[in-house]
Amino acid sequence: MKQFILPSLPDANGIIRLDGKDFHYLIRVRRLSVGSVFTAVSPQGGPFDVTIQSVDHASFTGTCTLVNPEKNYTELPKIILFQALPKGTKMDLIVRQAAEGGIAEIIPFTSVYSVPRIDHDKASSKLQRWERIIREARQQSGSLEATSIKPLTDVPGIIESWENLKSNEKNLIGILLHQDPLEKGTFHDYLSNEVNTAALLIGPEGGFSPEEAERFIKAGFKPLVMGNTILRTETAALYAAAAIRIILLEKFSWMPKQVQ
Repeated sequence: MKQFILPSLPDANGIIRLDGKDFHYLIRVRRLSVGSVFTAVSPQGGPFDVTIQSVDHASFTGTCTLVNPEKNYTELPKIILFQALPKGTKMDLIVRQAAEGGIAEIIPFTSVYSVPRIDHDKASSKLQRWERIIREARQQSGSLEATSIKPLTDVPGIIESWENLKSNEKNLIGILLHQDPLEKGTFHDYLSNEVNTAALLIGPEGGFSPEEAERFIKAGFKPLVMGNTILRTETAALYAAAAIRIILLEKFSWMPKQVQ
């Protein structure tokens, strides 16, 4: 069975109770029963081995045992995605790919060239949908990163979040993916120093306006153009996150060795 996401942490005694859709999936669909063991993670921790202890007509209880997740796993810096809202259902795909790719946090926002304008009620239902997509993506991919998504905001909200990050995070780098070569920077340049948190800033289909780009750069983001092609917004986040992970995983092989 693929990775299962618990809705909450087990209690102080290591007991979890599941009902509703979780009960239906595990007991009715997967046909687990008393004594069955499955692996799960919670939004805040894990993985756990869950042993089913009792089953009734609509719920079951299980005992959770924390297991060691260190199986050739290298902990990487946290990646945060600031994603401008794209057209249609593209954000669903971006959220799914971000969760599968181990991005820690997604902060969606509207910018000048964002076509959708979502009111408060729709924004709330969208957030619930994206949270459900994250859970499904983590269960499918087995990602141990507890990806979260914040409520929809705007450019001033992104600047505020960025300033908070600068105050609270050590060795932080912010990268602005832009369609114009505003600076001759590369991923290797920006990631050559120690990095604990990397923030990616990605625009909608039309990119960022000159005023927005200037504002982000003034706030401390480093502009970057990836190659000679302009990536679609739904591709850019996955591409950039993958580049960051590969570079940091292989950092010790590509960094010049110091002369003794």
